[in-house]
Amino acid sequence: METLDFVVVGAGFYGLVSAKTFHQLHPDASLAVLESSSSVGGVWSWERLYPSLRTNNLLGTYEYPDFPMDTKTFGIKPGEHIPGEVMYRYLNSYAKKFDIRDKIRLQTVVSTAEHQDGPDGGWVLTVKTGGEDGEEKQIFARKLVMATGLTSQPFLPHIEGQEGFGAPIYHSREFAKYTNNLDTAKKVAVFGGTKSAFDVVYAYAIKGVKVEWVIRESGHGPAWIAPPYVTPLKRWLEKLAHTRFLTWFSPCIWGNADGYTGIRNFYHGTALGRAITNFFWSILGNDVLTLNKYDAHPETKKLKPWSQAMFVATSLGILNYPTDFFDLVRNGTVSVHIADIKGLSSRTVHLAKGGKLENVDALCCATGWKHLPPVKFLPEGIDKELGLPHKLGTNPDDDDNELFSPSSVAEADKTILSRFPRLRDQPIQNKRLAPLTGTPGVTATSPEDDAIGSSSAVADSAPLTPWGLYRFVVPPSARFMRTRDIAFTGMLMNFSAAMGGQVQALWITAYFTDRLSPAVLPPRQSLTAAAAAETETGPAAEEKGKSLAQVRDETRLHARFGRWRYPAGHGSQFPDFVFDCIPYLDLLLGDLGVRAHRKSGWFAEMTEPYGPKDYEGVMAEFEAKKE
Repeated sequence: METLDFVVVGAGFYGLVSAKTFHQLHPDASLAVLESSSSVGGVWSWERLYPSLRTNNLLGTYEYPDFPMDTKTFGIKPGEHIPGEVMYRYLNSYAKKFDIRDKIRLQTVVSTAEHQDGPDGGWVLTVKTGGEDGEEKQIFARKLVMATGLTSQPFLPHIEGQEGFGAPIYHSREFAKYTNNLDTAKKVAVFGGTKSAFDVVYAYAIKGVKVEWVIRESGHGPAWIAPPYVTPLKRWLEKLAHTRFLTWFSPCIWGNADGYTGIRNFYHGTALGRAITNFFWSILGNDVLTLNKYDAHPETKKLKPWSQAMFVATSLGILNYPTDFFDLVRNGTVSVHIADIKGLSSRTVHLAKGGKLENVDALCCATGWKHLPPVKFLPEGIDKELGLPHKLGTNPDDDDNELFSPSSVAEADKTILSRFPRLRDQPIQNKRLAPLTGTPGVTATSPEDDAIGSSSAVADSAPLTPWGLYRFVVPPSARFMRTRDIAFTGMLMNFSAAMGGQVQALWITAYFTDRLSPAVLPPRQSLTAAAAAETETGPAAEEKGKSLAQVRDETRLHARFGRWRYPAGHGSQFPDFVFDCIPYLDLLLGDLGVRAHRKSGWFAEMTEPYGPKDYEGVMAEFEAKKE
């Protein structure tokens, strides 16, 4: 069996920076990145690219802090969105630049990861090389980073009669495999209202293909989609979300990590402050609605979002198209149907409210993702300790290992709503909201279905808990806080992957090598089998650092906060936030003992937007602490 010091599963944006960071700080350690695809890049891998694919971000906000995407090398000019093939080339160049390209093992599928007993733990990975049908082998990983992300496993619904449809039915993830339809199809149907649906609709319509766009009447409605520049001052949207004084308008349970407790308490703890906050979100939302001119045409009016801007998080896209998207709707190339799909027959889509779409050459489903990891963790039942989504037992209040027992969730909710009274007034997005049925026996549930949480695809209709990771990175259990041999990166959604990926990677390396601030974690000696049974008033509380109970309480509070803050997004399932990223990075940098306020003065700190360049020196500062 091969033994490796550090293994990363997934070679996407987060996986590459995790491998690079550990390799830079520990160049003599053995390292491998295991990637199931035949190329690096994750969502930007070669096999997922199609002609009109572009980043939502403009040049300068979607690059690693220490590897700028300069115009001379990559050909992208300021103010331009980045084509998919450029992102693919950029990520390959990054891997080569930092000497990890030869450590990436493509077409290597990890099927199981089994935790090992013993004081140092470790994981035995069962992998197949050369793809699913390749040779099976085992690898022992002393430290394991899961970087498979939240958009690796597509959720494809089962529709009655699909076996007799007689035309391709595919998920938007597979769009690149069907791009021949761009030149041959006469009419296609697209199912879903997400940003991915907008992208597929545009790709077909710009080629002159008639698009029948079906958005569920019983779903979440069309996604918010905004121009790159918003507000009456025409500010760059991504930079608005990373401007510190604007982040104060967002209720955030970890917001005090930025050091501005007083102003945050004013905005969210007083009636006047909440009125100002509501006004801010109203201006932002109304500006997008006005710029898009939804009400100017009966078809574009159907694309008007059903949710309030304050509550959507990353269920928001950017109009990153070279021509006006809405022109394709106004001129009739795209027809919008707000209706459920009743069933399929030969090249025909039957709508539940009556009517049918005939002579359809393909059906693309932009219907979301299974947000569980693609790897099975062993021994059986370990998911709960790992912080993975799982079903509650019959008596969860009596289960000491259950992070989301009803009583503890009720206590967390009480804390959240007392600090942020505005969140008591939850928006009603769709009174007719209903689950979307998946493959036979599989159901996708929506956040409103259950007070605990839900899953994009579970074995039955029983809801799952949300992800429960400390700092959204590591399991908050005695076993794994003791062995410190596994971390998850990129198991969150925000606009800030370029900055967040680097900071998470450094945090993970520090966690594995015992270099986080002592106040952040429980001392290892307090997490022995005997000590784990103690309460926080026992020996663990006498040591320097947090108790395990404190870590778990904070984890639960942060995970549960999403259900109240972003009910129109994925907040009840996993971390999903936009204006809350800068204080999140402040939190991680504080754990690392690295400067969180990185601007040149107090005024710049409040008004200048943060970007990747601001975090360029974090690794050097971290290493300087060691010296």
